[in-house]
Amino acid sequence: MNNEEKIKVIEKGTLEVISSDELESKLEKDQPVAYTGYEPSGKIHLGHAITIAKLKSLQDIGFKIKILLADYHAYLNGKGSVDEIAETAEYNKKCFQALGLNDTTEFIYGSTFQTKEDYTKNVYKLATLTTLSRAKRSMDQVSRHSDNPKVANVIYPLMQVADMVALDVDIALGGMEQRKIQMLARENIDKISNNIPVCVHTPLLHGLDGDEKMSSSKGNFIAVDDTEKEIKTKINKAHCPMGEVEGNPIIEIAKYFIFSNQAELTIKRPEKFGGDLTLTEDELINLYSKEELHPMDLKSGVADYLIEYLKPVREFMEGE
Repeated sequence: MNNEEKIKVIEKGTLEVISSDELESKLEKDQPVAYTGYEPSGKIHLGHAITIAKLKSLQDIGFKIKILLADYHAYLNGKGSVDEIAETAEYNKKCFQALGLNDTTEFIYGSTFQTKEDYTKNVYKLATLTTLSRAKRSMDQVSRHSDNPKVANVIYPLMQVADMVALDVDIALGGMEQRKIQMLARENIDKISNNIPVCVHTPLLHGLDGDEKMSSSKGNFIAVDDTEKEIKTKINKAHCPMGEVEGNPIIEIAKYFIFSNQAELTIKRPEKFGGDLTLTEDELINLYSKEELHPMDLKSGVADYLIEYLKPVREFMEGE
């Protein structure tokens, strides 16, 4: 596969690549590094699975994958005691392995390097370069809108920039909620390193309740290790307004998990309701937007697919 073809793989299914013209030089390396960080703070769900799928595609074209299990970040964000976070991190790691990343994937705990001298010096240097206003803009949404944010919430984005330097990152992958931090990195990394990462942003998945983001803390998610019954129950209860496509979590699941892997979806229906339907993505969107496909039929087809799609994850976790 030549570099042009690899760039198409990198860009596929993303919302933004900053910047595509920098990818060529990254691909000239023997084994470029792609990284993303996950704060161990709950169940691994479909929102995480979008980024894992992207990491798998990067792995397939020769990237070294580094996943930061950001235990110190989780502690700064008030996600539990050190022992609780460590236990969650191990569960998260198993989920990521179950989603298909191969044995070359490097899982790195933040606590293994984030107190070392060079790392600490970089955080201090970034603190002298970053205004308080800029740091606040990079904070996560909850902290940013808090009436009384903690100092830890401001340190968090500086550490995330220092992480990219410590892990020698060529591509920094994350959902669009990571954009402000990744732009902070691109603004300042050249002051402490000569390897500025290309930033790749994947879509955010709406929560099953219609909230703008699927989140384990809000309970509006499908976990990758949910049982068949849990998947069906959650899908059946999900927000899926008749005829509405934008912001519809069931439509998004179809787009990002079904039609990214296959050309058609078969929806099983009794003959009295018109019989089975086999639809492309365009056909499904067209029918649904015209209110010619009932939400429960859509939900049924998506649930059936997800049950099979996540079956290897359930089997992996049960075998551990």
